[in-house]
Amino acid sequence: MLHIPSTSGLRAFESACRYLSFNQAAEELGVTPGAVSRQIQSLEHYLGKTLFHRHHKKVELTAVGRQYLSEVTVPLEKLAAASVRLRSENLRNALSICTYPTFAINWLIPRWASLYEKYPDIDIQLITSLNPADYERDDFDLSVQVLAEGTTIKGMQIDKLLEVDTYPVCSPKLAEQIKNLTDLQDVVLLHENPRPTDWPRWLHKAGLESVDSSKGLQFESANMAQHAAMNGLGVAIGIDALVQEDIKAGRLVKPFDIVRRSGFPFHLVSSTRKSSRPKLVAIREWMLEAAKQPV
Repeated sequence: MLHIPSTSGLRAFESACRYLSFNQAAEELGVTPGAVSRQIQSLEHYLGKTLFHRHHKKVELTAVGRQYLSEVTVPLEKLAAASVRLRSENLRNALSICTYPTFAINWLIPRWASLYEKYPDIDIQLITSLNPADYERDDFDLSVQVLAEGTTIKGMQIDKLLEVDTYPVCSPKLAEQIKNLTDLQDVVLLHENPRPTDWPRWLHKAGLESVDSSKGLQFESANMAQHAAMNGLGVAIGIDALVQEDIKAGRLVKPFDIVRRSGFPFHLVSSTRKSSRPKLVAIREWMLEAAKQPV
């Protein structure tokens, strides 16, 4: 069995040696001077030797302290270097997931705690992009993409994750002014640039050809359009899977029951050369199962 003193005592000792000050060591370590003093006292008690002479406003290493410092400095530096290396490897070995910003904010992140609770040892690097993941350019482990139903891509495993069911959403206050479909002629329509056909397709589904689907405000993402709707700026088209929590919390209201199902659902995409890796399999299966759960 290795007989090694407390690492907190060693850190306090090494820091106090560099500064010859318990106060400055405490500042560096983010603790109180009293805590540094107690940690070093505990180390001295463990060693059975005095490492510092305590003076009124300064401390001074004893001969034993200087010898001990020379002997532990190299091992501590090696320990620090090994720890940095392993932490860096963890980052490099993190499972990378690329998804749309709105999907990350409204679906994945609210479920992140559950994911981490089940797989605390799997590090995940989350990347967001308004554009679909480019597997020829980027080497993501997993991505969320809107693809046509039944899409197949050579060299890729594709799993359907969530349907894209769309319908108008707005703030509770604005919803009070919208009693009939024709009332949409008198409100501001909120558009998201990545999905320019959502409004015309929903209006066609509703049989409402009299509303100018091109009017209103343009936003660069669905998330911005949703927040504009929450703040009463107008009516946006929401994707059911991404607005359910806001509707449940009362931040958004669904003024009509008419729902249009897109032929382009959310899919999980991964390279077949990686798809059988245990970490990827675990996260993919977790996401597919989470998609089945009610909000």
